[in-house]
Amino acid sequence: MRRRLATCLAATAAALAALIGTAPTATAAPADKPQVLANWTQAGAGSYQNWVSARADQGAWSAYGFDWSTDYCSTSPDNPFGFPFQTSCARHDFGYRNYKAQGAFDANKARLDSAFYEDLKRVCAGYSGASKTSCDGTAWTYYQAVKIFGVRGASPVG
Repeated sequence: MRRRLATCLAATAAALAALIGTAPTATAAPADKPQVLANWTQAGAGSYQNWVSARADQGAWSAYGFDWSTDYCSTSPDNPFGFPFQTSCARHDFGYRNYKAQGAFDANKARLDSAFYEDLKRVCAGYSGASKTSCDGTAWTYYQAVKIFGVRGASPVG
């Protein structure tokens, strides 16, 4: 009886060890995640383009566990007066969500908001005359909204 019990226990232990050995293990995000996030959230056009490219190929970045979700320009129009601000708002959301997840939002908020404004001004650079003036004014308004109200919770724009 003891031998049978010992054999049964040994088989159970072996099965359990095999099960544990094949169970997927949680993996940490790559060590350069903060640097990648910082690279994609700068004010320059290169940073913006790098983020747009990464967003188009999110699967290649899945190990990083980035939050790509967006509500675009939140309760403000995504394309006010026909100005395409939607992608700029999505990048702003990306910065806010991912820095909040890292616990580094407060230290990065002003830079994220400035990058957002630079993104909007690049959109406006494609216009001239009264359209550019209108676009620039709308961009300034969107920037002021996130600068003033985009604290802790979801920002009202972007």
